[in-house]
Amino acid sequence: MATPLSPAFFDRDPVKVAREVLGSTLVRVLPGGEVLSGRVVEVEAYDCPRDPACTAGRFHAARTAEMAISPGHWLFWTAHGHPLLQVSCREKGIPASILIRALEPLTGLGSMLTHRPVSRERELTNGPAKLVSALGLKPAEVAGSRVDSPALHLLPPPALLPADAVTVTARIGIKEGRNLPWRFLLRGNPWVSPGVPSMDLAGPLTAKS
Repeated sequence: MATPLSPAFFDRDPVKVAREVLGSTLVRVLPGGEVLSGRVVEVEAYDCPRDPACTAGRFHAARTAEMAISPGHWLFWTAHGHPLLQVSCREKGIPASILIRALEPLTGLGSMLTHRPVSRERELTNGPAKLVSALGLKPAEVAGSRVDSPALHLLPPPALLPADAVTVTARIGIKEGRNLPWRFLLRGNPWVSPGVPSMDLAGPLTAKS
């Protein structure tokens, strides 16, 4: 059985982390022991020291402190009233993270549909708020815990995805830093979120391995 990604894996540039997390498996173990899991098919990076889209350090002191904890801890950002799942990156004191934007369900589909009833399964986890709801995650129970905790962890992909399997675009729903190609998605995967990148970068860019 694969060993979960450790906090040390996240102690570096979140753009590189996001690229390498793509294709990993997010595992959620419910209190009763049932396992819900999904393949990570879309990830974004946020790196506040060089990221105009990051409000930490400029407007939100509490958010700065939250994101600046040690690397490899679960975080949540609330957007439009919905919690979004992130992992802290870089060394302690530097606000940076990756945002998990979409999952392809692997196990526990029935429970996911109970948590988040939908008429079309493809809409179950194809967005950052959707996957949090489908996994039954509660920020108060998870935020601040290590990324390799038994209740919620990431199993690495068997190997780094090849460049021709990955598409890179601008991020979704931001007003600043729109030209940064920091969104990574599994090319052609039907579970990728339907959001439109904040800027057209003259066609999808191919990620370098």
